[in-house]
Amino acid sequence: MNTAPRAPWMTLDAALQDLLASIQASTRHETVNTLDADGRFLAQDVVSAIQVPAFDNSSMDGYAVRVADVQQTGAELTVTQRIPAGHFGEALLPGQTARIFTGAPVPPGADAIVMQEQTELVPGQEASRVRLLTTPKAGHWIRRSGEDVRAGDTVLKRGQKLGPAELGLAASLGIAHLQVVARPKVALFSTGDELVMPGDVAPADMRPGAIYNSNRFFLRALLHRMGCEVSDFGIVPDRREATVDALKTAAEQNDLIVTSGGVSVGEEDHVKPAVQSLGQLVLWQIAMKPGKPFAYGHVRRDPAKGVAHFVGLPGNPVSSFITFLLLVKPLILALYGASPQSPVPYTLPAHFDLPKADKRREFLRVRRNAQGGLDLFPNQSSGVLTSVVWGDGVVDNPAGQTIAHGDLLQFWSFADWLS
Repeated sequence: MNTAPRAPWMTLDAALQDLLASIQASTRHETVNTLDADGRFLAQDVVSAIQVPAFDNSSMDGYAVRVADVQQTGAELTVTQRIPAGHFGEALLPGQTARIFTGAPVPPGADAIVMQEQTELVPGQEASRVRLLTTPKAGHWIRRSGEDVRAGDTVLKRGQKLGPAELGLAASLGIAHLQVVARPKVALFSTGDELVMPGDVAPADMRPGAIYNSNRFFLRALLHRMGCEVSDFGIVPDRREATVDALKTAAEQNDLIVTSGGVSVGEEDHVKPAVQSLGQLVLWQIAMKPGKPFAYGHVRRDPAKGVAHFVGLPGNPVSSFITFLLLVKPLILALYGASPQSPVPYTLPAHFDLPKADKRREFLRVRRNAQGGLDLFPNQSSGVLTSVVWGDGVVDNPAGQTIAHGDLLQFWSFADWLS
């Protein structure tokens, strides 16, 4: 009988640190049209070749003036030109003003814009003279060349995720195509003879002990949200040979293998030993609840391709869901070359009691209420998937910590996590 003491479980922070230390950013890049780059990750810095704005321009509809000509309210100037956006005007001479529109270049000699609402036409002058109802200061309502972007500025960083604002900024620099990281290729499969796919068997015909495979659906959705190319291997039977074959095949064509189930210590849990036979298991079992039986390692493949990363998620759906957010999402971000940062937590009061502490760090499913506090889902079992539908986030509760009504807690929002 083995009486050796069990190694202590790793903390979540230590596990994440070790996991990320094993990841190198992907070197597979591709060029995409800037119009089609939403949600992609930059493979190289974007450096501006131009200044934005490229020239001094008006930020208002109004009149371009020389401040020296408008030293008192009510000054009258002669309107000598009209400058719409996209056209350059002539230099202003003393006593002259130019009718100007938003975005139009400021004419030489002008050093301020008076907005239209602070002017009036001089009666009887056929719009050739205007009276100014304010005394502007130099630079007023002028957007200076380069005040947004200077030529040579790095405006977007390698590893940055591109969203609507970033695409607009790139377009403002004249960039029609962007170098982005190729989408990670991820193999997904579940293990378990008890698993059945919805649609294959009607609820009334389910055999005793069978359950529908829910993990496959939310894991695939989470991977797609992160821009991954997913190869779905479906359900792999609970046999060592079948598990080894699935891992071998998945490793050859994918950067990452994600499995759910089969990573615990039971006699029917074949994923862990299968990975060890094909590569290396780097970490296993984390001091967190839910999600203790999490595994990470490598599967060997063609030496020219390096190793395929392996993640084994728990079979219980809540455990699988939470560990994906805490550990798999940062891993995928690291493959993109992005900074794998957790969402910023909110500090909110507990509107519940938790008198019994757990020895592990807990992620409790909660929901914000109308009073600004947090309600606790009554059943925190790792198999109760309704808790993550009912809840809008989790409380990060330290190991050994009880909770009393009114205690301030660290709340992580699912909306922020999934963005």
